[in-house]
Amino acid sequence: MTKPPLTLYLAAPRGFCAGVDRAIKIVEMALQKWGAPVYVRHEIVHNKFVVDGLRAKGAIFVDELEDCPDDRPVIFSAHGVPKSIPATAAQRQMVYVDATCPLVSKVHVEAQRHAEAGLQMIMIGHKGHPETIGTMGQLPEGEVLLVETVADVADVQVRDPDKLAFVTQTTLSVDDTKDIIAALQTRFPSIVGPHKEDICYATTNRQEAVKVVARKSDALLVVGAPNSSNSRRLVEVAARAGCSYAQLVQRATDIDWRALEGISSIALTAGASAPEVLINEVIDAFRQHYDVTVEMVETATENVEFKVPRVLRQPA
Repeated sequence: MTKPPLTLYLAAPRGFCAGVDRAIKIVEMALQKWGAPVYVRHEIVHNKFVVDGLRAKGAIFVDELEDCPDDRPVIFSAHGVPKSIPATAAQRQMVYVDATCPLVSKVHVEAQRHAEAGLQMIMIGHKGHPETIGTMGQLPEGEVLLVETVADVADVQVRDPDKLAFVTQTTLSVDDTKDIIAALQTRFPSIVGPHKEDICYATTNRQEAVKVVARKSDALLVVGAPNSSNSRRLVEVAARAGCSYAQLVQRATDIDWRALEGISSIALTAGASAPEVLINEVIDAFRQHYDVTVEMVETATENVEFKVPRVLRQPA
């Protein structure tokens, strides 16, 4: 039986970013240095395949610090943690390694600096997301106010409209955030923003690539986890760019083949915590159903690398 032809546009950049790469490396190096088990507070990155792989090597994932024994190393996830967490770990004399992405740490430093200048913070982010909890937890209760939408801006109650600054979660949609920032600046003309936008280079690059491939394709798949903010934003960006079918899949087994009947082109990308092996798995699945021609669509080149913490580079 002849397979129907399909052009698969492979977005680049896609998949792992430097912060995710570093976080995974931190867990692997900690296991090499201290042996198993090594405890990890929260998922190191939002991807089940990655987490399961590290668990198989001896990482134990827990929800809170109190679930960790004092005598084993603990690693904090790439999303960042409230200030109270390392403080408690130090109090308990635990060995801990902070795998917070350096671009998230940059936002933490910004928030601190603005607070020292007497400014109240407004954070643009998703309620309950670990990164938002971590950033808001850098300052005392009430010093960081959260807005999720343009509508929230009208309702936010501030201490002094002339003494405000804003920061953003690093994994948001660039376009949505732009609208929220505009609303903040309209309501609070003297609000101070970051010197360089908080949304990370990897999030921006993956969204830009999606805009390009979405316009070329009948459908688009994002390989990523349902709890991954940056992966979910990629689906939204594709839909906004005019793609009639955009879907988030964790693995090839999640593909809805019936929904794709009759397509002649598809775009494929992956969130920043999805490994390339899962992308290749999806391409192989398409080869079983179609006569696939893969076309790479590269919109940016990434060569960012973050060092792992010094404690892991020193001999045991």
